[in-house]
Amino acid sequence: MIKQLSVFVQNEIGSLAGVTSVLKDNNINLRAIASFDTPEFAILRIVVDQPEKAKSLLSEHGFAVKMSEAVAVELIDKPGALDGMLHVIADAGLGVNYIYSIVVREGKVPLMIINTEDLPKTAAVLREKGYTVAEQEDIKS
Repeated sequence: MIKQLSVFVQNEIGSLAGVTSVLKDNNINLRAIASFDTPEFAILRIVVDQPEKAKSLLSEHGFAVKMSEAVAVELIDKPGALDGMLHVIADAGLGVNYIYSIVVREGKVPLMIINTEDLPKTAAVLREKGYTVAEQEDIKS
């Protein structure tokens, strides 16, 4: 499993750039980002190469940040691959809360970042069906 950060930002011009500037200024590589907004604020889900450092620095800059785990699974880049993986999860009685991807990994297949109500079980059933579940060190390059 990997660590992801949920960063709460005001839904206003420049707030996303505030987050990315903190990461850039501290040489933290952003590997994936997904944004979910409401009228007042947005939740950014991000995967970075140095999650603890990023959490600390973003907090110091006034952002509310929560670190959590997620399952990162390698997905072959072909039609139907995502459908097959989602059926494995559903057949195990697990619901997907949200999903997003890391598309660019030099020389490697894409990763899908998944959150369910039972992350260890999700990782286990995917491994049983032959999927590769990535660890934190796998997203650094």
